[in-house]
Amino acid sequence: MLDDRRLHEPQQPPATPTETEDFERLTIIAPYAGAGSVSLEFHRQRLRELGFMLAGRIERHQFQQVDGPDYPVEMFDGRPYYAATFIRPIPSSSDQG
Repeated sequence: MLDDRRLHEPQQPPATPTETEDFERLTIIAPYAGAGSVSLEFHRQRLRELGFMLAGRIERHQFQQVDGPDYPVEMFDGRPYYAATFIRPIPSSSDQG
């Protein structure tokens, strides 16, 4: 069984817009919560080893797609999905060299 207690402890991402631009973001969605969903995928893809950390809570969301002036389109037939966003710092050019 995977120990994902640290996964569910949100890290504090930077608060200012300028600082948040220095992060790569990856959002994983799943139709259900619990074992075998978002947290399992985090471990399966070895995201911690790649430098990612949880940016907030894993919560249910409804998704809409907006394309131009038309009204939003419900995604997934309006069904809610659990979503978690993971972040990792983008190295500055001075870090790379």
